[in-house]
Amino acid sequence: MAYSYLEFERPIAELTSKIEDLSGMGKDSGVNIAEEVERLNSKKDKLVEQIYSKATRAQICQLSRHPDRPYILDYIPHMFDDFQELHGDRAFADDGAIVGGLANFRGKSVMVVGHQKGRDTKEKLRRNFGMPRPEGYRKALRLFKLAERFEIPVLTFIDTAGAWPGIDAEERGQSEAIARNLLELAALKTPIICTVIGEGGSGGALAIGVGDRMYMQQFSTYSVISPEGCAAILWRDRAHAAEAAEALKPTAIDLQKLGLIDAIIPEPKEGAHRNIEEAAELMSDLLEKSINELLKTPLDQLLANRTKRLRNIGSFSS
Repeated sequence: MAYSYLEFERPIAELTSKIEDLSGMGKDSGVNIAEEVERLNSKKDKLVEQIYSKATRAQICQLSRHPDRPYILDYIPHMFDDFQELHGDRAFADDGAIVGGLANFRGKSVMVVGHQKGRDTKEKLRRNFGMPRPEGYRKALRLFKLAERFEIPVLTFIDTAGAWPGIDAEERGQSEAIARNLLELAALKTPIICTVIGEGGSGGALAIGVGDRMYMQQFSTYSVISPEGCAAILWRDRAHAAEAAEALKPTAIDLQKLGLIDAIIPEPKEGAHRNIEEAAELMSDLLEKSINELLKTPLDQLLANRTKRLRNIGSFSS
C-alpha cells in the first residue's frame, strides 16, 4: 500500500523505504538479512516515538487531516456489525457529508452519525469535503430523534473543517439547523457519546458534538477555527498558521487540561492513519465502557448530568 507522508514524517518515510528495499533484496538474493531488518525496525520505532511525541500543535493539526487518516466509513466495518445507512432529511435532500444509520456495537443497538470526507476528487465533491449543508444536520437530527424514540444510544464521530459557508446553505437556514441540533441534543432522552476522529471545526462540529461524553483521538483537533483561518484573520497571512495553532491550543492534550473533553483515546504508535484496526479497537474499548456506564444511569440523572456538564464548559473560578 502506498502511504502519504507529511513533511515532518519524511525521516520515517526514508527509513521505511530502506527497510522495504532491504527486505526485497534479501528475498531475491537468498541472503539472510533478518538481523539488519530487525535493527532498522527498532530504529524506526524509536524515530516514530521521537517525532510524534515532540509534534508541535501545528503538526498535530496536519495529522488530524492527514490524507490517509481513517474516516467514519473506514471505521464502521472494524467497529460495527449490520450497519444500515439511513438517508435524507425528509425535507430537501440527502447530504453526503453526514453519514448515519443503525448498527450493532458489541451486542448493543446504536445509532451512528458522523462526518464523511472524500478520498478522490469525485468523492470529495459528492461529500462536499466533509462540510455539511443544513440538510445534513437535519438528517442527523432525524436520526437522533429516531434513536430517542427507540431508546438507542447515539455515537457521533466528528471530522469536519466546519459547516459549509456557501450562499445555498445560508439560504436554507444553516445557522438555524446548527442551533436546532444544539437545542435538541442537550435534551435528547438517550445516551450520547461524541468522539473527534479528525479535525473538529466550529459549529460544523458542534452540531453533532453535544452529549454526555466527549472524547478525542490522540492526534485529532477541536477548535472554533482552523489555524490557517485564524492566521488569515489576525495576520492577514496564512503563513502564520503555526503561531495561530499555538494560540488556539486545539489538541486533545490542551482541551483535556481545560476540562472540555472527558478523555483522550490513544492511537497506534504511527497514528490511526497507519493502523486502522488497532485504532478502531482502542476506540471501541472506551466507547463500550462508556455506553455501559450511561445505560445504567437513570434518565433524569443522565439529563441532569448532561446539563451540568454543558454549563461547566467555559466556567472558571479564581
